Amino acid sequence: AWSIYENSINYRLLVILRPPSGHSFSLDTTEQLPASHSRIRVVLECTCSSEQLLGEVSCFLHPTGKDHSLNLLDTLCTGDYLDVEKVTCWVQMLVASAWLLLPQSQHCQLTVLPSCRSCRFQLTGTPGRQITTEMVFAVEQGSPGAYVSLE
Repeated sequence: AWSIYENSINYRLLVILRPPSGHSFSLDTTEQLPASHSRIRVVLECTCSSEQLLGEVSCFLHPTGKDHSLNLLDTLCTGDYLDVEKVTCWVQMLVASAWLLLPQSQHCQLTVLPSCRSCRFQLTGTPGRQITTEMVFAVEQGSPGAYVSLE
């Protein structure tokens, strides 16, 4: 979605998160929690047969003593669940770091706006113009095209 207000443009992007190889997402709801408080469980899947076919593919469910140092899930999850605040911080850090490598960073300033359940950024460059982008995270659930927002 997008909107224009005088000299500012606002974008709202839906970013679909996909589980890493050897993992899947599962919507975990309880009758005690409203749907807005659903949690996304990260489920480990056995990839042992892939390991045999492809060679060096690690199975997180059945490790074989290989070094399984900190992985991305340690950064993005609390326990077995995706943590939207951790995901938000991680993406904000990645975008801010990547921005510095782009030629546009010489002409526009990127500011990370406060938000704990979505990523919000503001670009300022040309006097009197601002572009604000909000990234909202979701995971696919059930049939293709059905998504559950993490906000």
